[in-house]
Amino acid sequence: MMPMEQNIIVRGIGGFYDVLTPENRVIRCKLRGRLRLSIEKVLVGDWVEISVLNNGEGVIEKILPRKNELIRPPIANLDQAVVVLACSDPKPDWLFLDRLLVIIEANQLRPVICINKSDLLDQEQHLDRIELYQKIGYEVIVTSTVDNQGIDCLRAVLKDQVSTFAGPSGVGKSSLLNKIESGLELPVGAISTKLKRGRHTTRSVELIQLSFGGLVADTPGFSQLNLGSIRAPELQQYFPEIFTAASECKFRGCIHLKEPDCAVREMVASGEISELRYQNYLALLAEIEQKR
Repeated sequence: MMPMEQNIIVRGIGGFYDVLTPENRVIRCKLRGRLRLSIEKVLVGDWVEISVLNNGEGVIEKILPRKNELIRPPIANLDQAVVVLACSDPKPDWLFLDRLLVIIEANQLRPVICINKSDLLDQEQHLDRIELYQKIGYEVIVTSTVDNQGIDCLRAVLKDQVSTFAGPSGVGKSSLLNKIESGLELPVGAISTKLKRGRHTTRSVELIQLSFGGLVADTPGFSQLNLGSIRAPELQQYFPEIFTAASECKFRGCIHLKEPDCAVREMVASGEISELRYQNYLALLAEIEQKR
């Protein structure tokens, strides 16, 4: 949860930084000279100590330790990431979802799954997938900006948190933000008929203050989609149902590929673990092994 007693950078503009204070003031600040020499980079989301000048502007005196940071988008101190897929137009990519869930949890963020555009397709067609992720333990919200389905639930999830949205282009991230917070009027991109995907409409990182409490990043979304430094034995930690079942495997260090007496593969065969999720796990595992 966002520490309400902290000053937080919500925007960076040409060497100046807009800082939101606990009193809900936004003060335009510059870095103290010694900080410009000592700090490698300043990120939107950084918690800072400031001093306010007589003219109402401020100086950033200190950047406090970060609890996390992302490279792309460059932002710090997030609480959660809302992964948005569309029921249709573009059709959902479940491997892409699992990849994002791994990246989010590896960065110590809470993941929330949002299935948007429910008005375009009967959600019954995706009900089994929705129930699958809910059973695993993920929070799943089904939304539509046309009939306002799930918008209040999404507001409740965002309240008093520092959040970012993630997901493929064209799934309606900016449209959802416009619905969640009236008056934003963020640009919305159309879906390319030829390519069946949208164009990113957001170019820079900014934290938007929500009227009901909390901050949400208006960003181009996650563009750093590789698995980074995750090693093969660690991957299962980010598939909760696989990680739980792994305690029943005969061999310590089993990565559930070809090892004998593998409880995970047995549970996949019996239907206790989703074949889809297991195949996605194997695809990401192969990617990690190939890089090694």
